[in-house]
Amino acid sequence: MHRTGLRRAGSAPALDPAWLLAKAGMPADDWQRQLLACGDRRLLVCCSRQAGKSTVVAALALHTALFHPGCLVLILAPGLRQAQELHTKLRGIHAAVSADLGAWAGVSRLGAVETVFAQGSRVVALPGNEARVRGFSGPRLVVLDEAARIPDSLYASVRPMLAVSRGRLVAMSTPFGKRGWFWREWETGKEWRKFRIPWNLCPRIEPAFIDNEREALGDAWVEQEYGCSFGSSEGLVYPAFDTCLVRKMPHPLAGEAVGGIDFGWRNPFSAVWGTRDREDLLLLHGERHKTRTPLSAHAQALPRAVRWFADPAGRTEIEELKGAGLRVWPAPNAIRAGIAAVHGRLESGRLQVLADGCPNLVAEAGKYRYDTDGDGEEPLDRDNHALAALRYLITGLDKGRMARVRKPG
Repeated sequence: MHRTGLRRAGSAPALDPAWLLAKAGMPADDWQRQLLACGDRRLLVCCSRQAGKSTVVAALALHTALFHPGCLVLILAPGLRQAQELHTKLRGIHAAVSADLGAWAGVSRLGAVETVFAQGSRVVALPGNEARVRGFSGPRLVVLDEAARIPDSLYASVRPMLAVSRGRLVAMSTPFGKRGWFWREWETGKEWRKFRIPWNLCPRIEPAFIDNEREALGDAWVEQEYGCSFGSSEGLVYPAFDTCLVRKMPHPLAGEAVGGIDFGWRNPFSAVWGTRDREDLLLLHGERHKTRTPLSAHAQALPRAVRWFADPAGRTEIEELKGAGLRVWPAPNAIRAGIAAVHGRLESGRLQVLADGCPNLVAEAGKYRYDTDGDGEEPLDRDNHALAALRYLITGLDKGRMARVRKPG
């Protein structure tokens, strides 16, 4: 430990990282205090959303940088924006405590992705890009945020850089299915100190909120996002659907506006829409999902500059929407071929869905299942209205590709 820093700042901040959170007006929860106090070199944290994992790891990174002068701290996340947000949280904590610590803890250089302290330590935030990470060596601490979504290749490139420095590796994430290095280490890794933090260990998350999430998004989604469950996807029609979900717009929208429609009255009328770019990446960011609503109201609410593909059984509805000025075409309606087309985009990475923009689509993907009591080939005809709209959209866009795939020989 840095003796000069300890003498100037007093023993509390040097010995107790939770002091940083208390001084910043964010008293640590019990689990956060336990994590900050432990000295294990490998920490694996499976954590509910909104439980405070970004806050606690920002405090840990700041404490490491302050009390180990001249050290390097790396913050890695799947995307640059996520890494920057954690870095911003660290800077906010530092701003709240810097007056108490004194000049020795000041900042000599500040940027969007890097903070350099007066005593020589650096904190650098990076996206999950293996090539960029390989340029660093000897970190005192590496933080992997949303670690379940960080590729195996990046994880493999991080480990060797800790060999000489004997630095710490802290990986924090909500689960992302039974796949990838994070799940494997959670299940079988022997070198890790493991923390499991479901929603009920966070005093700020109320049971009523979880009940509402469960009703809106389904049990499977809630158990993964809030219950720390690496849930089984057995029986789901689209078991890998969560791999296409994004939390924020990954890039500016550019390309053709397209959408799909499944008609309904007592069952929901459901529409999904988004943009297909030049690389054939389909990004869905909006939906409409309503029951007992006149088609004229849907026609007024749907975006106009979209090329729509709709349930071909709704010929009358298609003509009415056309009469209202919308561009609508009947889509192919071969269910098995349509499901295969959706799988094709999922497997090739050509489908992305903004989770907050399409909540009903996300919820249905966690419920739509095959009839395991039957022959296993036909999905149960429920929980599939937004997914039907997605299927119509993709079969409409990809019908040429589907025809080539089905062509004999």
